[in-house]
Amino acid sequence: MFKLIALVVCFAVVASAFEDYHSYPKYKYEYGVKDGHTHDHKSQWEHRDGDHVKGQYTLDEADGTHRIVDYSSDHKTGFQPHVQRVGHAHHPHGESYANIDQHY
Repeated sequence: MFKLIALVVCFAVVASAFEDYHSYPKYKYEYGVKDGHTHDHKSQWEHRDGDHVKGQYTLDEADGTHRIVDYSSDHKTGFQPHVQRVGHAHHPHGESYANIDQHY
């Protein structure tokens, strides 16, 4: 009797795992950070509906530019990013490292 109950429980676990494995993937999320003290500014959002994923992330680069990456992915075309760089690169805290005397 115990073997029969254990067998039924095993089949139930396998069936449950199979059902979860083949469930339809669908989600949406987003987050962002804007810290005035550390100057850490970034954000991301993503939506998935089955095999189709679409999203964007942004961040402030160390050179003062702002990066924006829009992306999509699906079964036919794979991962497709589109990268933009906004602004002009500069050293945000003064003099360029190229102009600093280096002593070895």
